[in-house]
This record gives sequence, C-alpha cells and structure tokens, in this order.
Amino acid sequence: MTQSDIESADTPTRLSNGGQFPALEFAKVGGGTISLPSDLSGGYGVVLFYRGAWCPYCNAQLAAFQRAHDSLGAAGIAVVAISVDDESAAAALVSKRRLGFAVGYGADADQVAAATGAYVNADPKYLQSTGFVLAPDGTVVTAVYSSGAIGRLVPDDVIGLVRYIQSPG
Repeated sequence: MTQSDIESADTPTRLSNGGQFPALEFAKVGGGTISLPSDLSGGYGVVLFYRGAWCPYCNAQLAAFQRAHDSLGAAGIAVVAISVDDESAAAALVSKRRLGFAVGYGADADQVAAATGAYVNADPKYLQSTGFVLAPDGTVVTAVYSSGAIGRLVPDDVIGLVRYIQSPG
C-alpha cells in the first residue's frame, strides 16, 4: 500500500477533544443497531473503527480489548467496534475472538470519514484504524487516527486515561 492508496484530499477536519461525537448508526452483529454516541452515554466509551476481520493488527487490538473486558468494566468503560465488513465476516470475527462488546458491520467508509475525519483506504475501500474515547456526555476525550496498519488505541492507555480524568485534583 502506498500513501496514494489513502484518500485524504476531501477528508474533513478530524474531531477535536471536547467536541461532540457525531450521531451515527450501524447494524450490529446479533441484531439491532449501534447508535453512537447515545449507546455509550452515561459512562466512558471507546469507539473503534477497524479495517476488517482480515487485518491481523485489528484482530490483535480487538482481542486485547476483550482480554481487558473486566478492567474496562470496572473503570466504567464500554467498547464498540465497527467496520465495513459484511455481516458474515463480522459475525465470524466475533465468534473467533469471543468478543463480548458490540460489533457493528456494513459501515459506509465515506460517510464515516465525512462525519469523523477517519482515513479511508481507496482500493479496496475500508476505514483505517481510528479510535475515540468518549466522555459520558458523548464528547471526545481523545482521538487516535491512523493512516495505515499501525497506530491505535490500546486498553491499558484507555483505562489509565479515564482513571486520570476521574482522579481528584
């Protein structure tokens, strides 16, 4: 992959810390929808846009968030993950990695990029890894944008950040 494979000329401004995360909806593995940021309101949330079930780096990231499930829960942090994958690929990933958090599928890469500033791979079209930590009110605490395979949120950093924010003075 070369830098020219990444569409960025029309990419809007990235989301800023303190700004409201946009309202987005995605089909959810197992049925129903994921409605962001409302499904994460009331507690801290992590939104992970991942490249697809085929990506080894994404598999490692999602598996790490699953392993940290208890620690994330104890810190009051919920996780959702979304990709352009079709339902069968997303469901197979959930089963293979035994993911206990909501996983969305069928995302429109261009629409997500327009709303969040995520990078989009041109051919084949998919979202590059993008992660957000959201405050209980749906505002962005931090955003991590990757233009390629590496550079993404990790659970220990998310837990540490939330604990830091919640610590007195």
